[in-house]
Amino acid sequence: MIRTIASALATLTVMLPAAAGAADGKAVWDKACAGCHAVMAPKTSDKAAWAPFVEMGVDGVTAVVMKGTKSMPPKGGARTEEEVRASVEYILEKMK
Repeated sequence: MIRTIASALATLTVMLPAAAGAADGKAVWDKACAGCHAVMAPKTSDKAAWAPFVEMGVDGVTAVVMKGTKSMPPKGGARTEEEVRASVEYILEKMK
């Protein structure tokens, strides 16, 4: 019984930081992406320029950002794939 409780607590301890650390798309965007996209394409102010990316969807854009493209480095300044996905979800929703 004690072993079962200890195992359950260990599992919960491992799971809690991941849930608590879920990336905030707007915060990631503001910190890692917004500066460059204020001056480089696609500019945050140009919804028409974002239309092809909106059409690609979150998975497609996340894959591009993870690899980097043109002057954008891999992950675009974000630290993890979770942060990349969160920022992509945020900006694509905003650009619809």
